Amino acid sequence: MRTDAAKTIEDRIRAIEDRLEIYNLIASHPPSADTGAQPYIQSIFLEDSVLDLGGAKRADGGAAISHIVTRPEHSAAIKGGLAHFAGLPHVVVDGDRAVVTSYLQILAPHPTADEIEVSGHGASRGYRVHRVGANRWELERTPRGWKIRRRTYRTLDGSEPALDILRQAVKPPSDATANA
Repeated sequence: MRTDAAKTIEDRIRAIEDRLEIYNLIASHPPSADTGAQPYIQSIFLEDSVLDLGGAKRADGGAAISHIVTRPEHSAAIKGGLAHFAGLPHVVVDGDRAVVTSYLQILAPHPTADEIEVSGHGASRGYRVHRVGANRWELERTPRGWKIRRRTYRTLDGSEPALDILRQAVKPPSDATANA
């Protein structure tokens, strides 16, 4: 493996292009979920991918995953003002595989709140945070670009599964690699 100093300009450009493509892929989740973009969602998951939302909430395969947004419950949430709001992802690329860790908030209009006026922006009852969670996205490079192999989501409620997702993103390099 080359050190950073020994990387060619082509290696460095490919790394930049990979990271930008991955950022765009992950950033597409909120607008695709909030608009029910089933064909797009199917196109970004591998055919044999897994969506693990915890407990019994799981879908296997790109087709099954993409059909989640066509369910009547999801359509009702969209009509009610559902908004997925993602944080900047942490990305680690290792050859033709990548792991991405990100936060996700699910926001919903707050119809019973007092209306407030914000200068230059009108009046609103605002939104409330319905849920905040951690995502672990496992990606693979394909001839058609980066695709999602597995997405694991856990609600940030202080439980170990959610914290483990975040811990994996900030693990220090192993001593074996540091001493090599």
